[in-house]
Amino acid sequence: MADRKSFSVSVVTPDGPAYEGDAEMIIVPGAAGEIGVLARHAPLIATLKAGSTRVHVHQGEVLEFATGPGFFQVLEDRAIALVDDAVEAAKIDDARARAQLEAAQAELDAIASGDSTADRWQAEQRLRHAENQLAVSGRG
Repeated sequence: MADRKSFSVSVVTPDGPAYEGDAEMIIVPGAAGEIGVLARHAPLIATLKAGSTRVHVHQGEVLEFATGPGFFQVLEDRAIALVDDAVEAAKIDDARARAQLEAAQAELDAIASGDSTADRWQAEQRLRHAENQLAVSGRG
C-alpha cells in the first residue's frame, strides 16, 4: 500500500473482479443504508442490496458501479464486496439493463399470479439492479 490513507478494495462478481486495487474509501449500499469505509476500519460484515457502489481511488477520482445484492466484509485494511453483478457506470449497456428490467418484472408478475415459486426478494433485487444501472448511467 502506498500510504496509511489507502487500503485494499475488491468488488467481485461470480464472473471475476470488477475492481481490485487500493482506495481511500468505498461506499456500498448496505441493506440498512449506505456504508462508508476508510483505512483502518473496524472489522465488519454486512449484506448489500442493489445500488450504487463508489470507490474513491485517489485525489477525488471516484469509480462508480451499479451493483447487485451481495455481501460486504472489512478485515485488516481490506474491504471485499461480493455482489451478483457490478457494472462500471461508464460501461453500462442500456439495452442489457432494459432487458434485465423486463425479465425481472415478468418474473415478479409470475410470482404475483402464482405461476412461479421463485424467490420474490431476489426478483425484486434484480429489478432494482436493472433500474439502478439505468439511473447510474443517467438513462433511468
